[in-house]
Amino acid sequence: MADTDTYAHSPEVWTAGRLREAIKDLPDDAPIHIGVASDPGDFDGYQDHVLVDCEPIELAGDDGAPERTEVEYTLFADWPAGTYDVLG
Repeated sequence: MADTDTYAHSPEVWTAGRLREAIKDLPDDAPIHIGVASDPGDFDGYQDHVLVDCEPIELAGDDGAPERTEVEYTLFADWPAGTYDVLG
C-alpha cells in the first residue's frame, strides 16, 4: 500500500470522569455493551461486544526504566453470550 493510501486516525480517548458522567444515571445492574468499529472511525458495521473486565496495565517508559512505569486502565470486551462455531 502506498503512503498516499493512509490517513491519520486520532480518536478522542475517554477519561474515567467522562465515562462516569455518561453512565451516572444507569442502574447498577445495567450491562455495558461496546460497539467495536469495523475500520478506524467506521461504526456502521460495528461488532457488538460486552464489557467483562477493567485492569491496570503497566507501561514501561521508552527506556524501560522501572522508575518511569506508567499505568493505563484497559476495559476488556468479549463476544456476547451465545452459541458460536468452534474454529480450529
